[in-house]
Amino acid sequence: MDRRRQIEVDVAGAMVRILKEMTGRGPTEAVAHVFQDMVIVRLKGTLTREEQFLARELEGRRLLKQVRAYLREQFSLQMQQSIENITGARVTSSHHDISTRTGEAIEVFILDRVLAEEMPPPAADSEKF
Repeated sequence: MDRRRQIEVDVAGAMVRILKEMTGRGPTEAVAHVFQDMVIVRLKGTLTREEQFLARELEGRRLLKQVRAYLREQFSLQMQQSIENITGARVTSSHHDISTRTGEAIEVFILDRVLAEEMPPPAADSEKF
C-alpha cells in the first residue's frame, strides 16, 4: 500500500475510533482523502437513533447541530493530534459540518504543507473503512 493510501486508511480508522468515543457509536462508513495540504474525511451514518428522532423537527435539527459542534470542539485537539501523528504534518486549522438530513458528516484538516507533493496520485478507487 502506498503512503497516500496508508494515510487515508489510518485517518479514516482514527476518526471512527474518536467518534465512537464521542457518541457511543462510530459512523457506518468513513472515507479519507489527501488533497494538496488538506485531509478530507467523509463520514456516513453518524447520527444515533436519538439524534435521528431530534432531526425530524426544525428545533431538533438546530439543537443537534449545536450539540455536535460543542462535542466536536471538545474532541478537536484529539482529532488534530491523530492527523498530525498519521501525516507527520502540523494541522493549522480544521472544519466540520454534519447533515441532519442524511447523517453524513465531513471533517477537513488544513495542514502546514502540501502532502500531495510527497506522494503518488490517488488510485481510481477509494478504500472505505
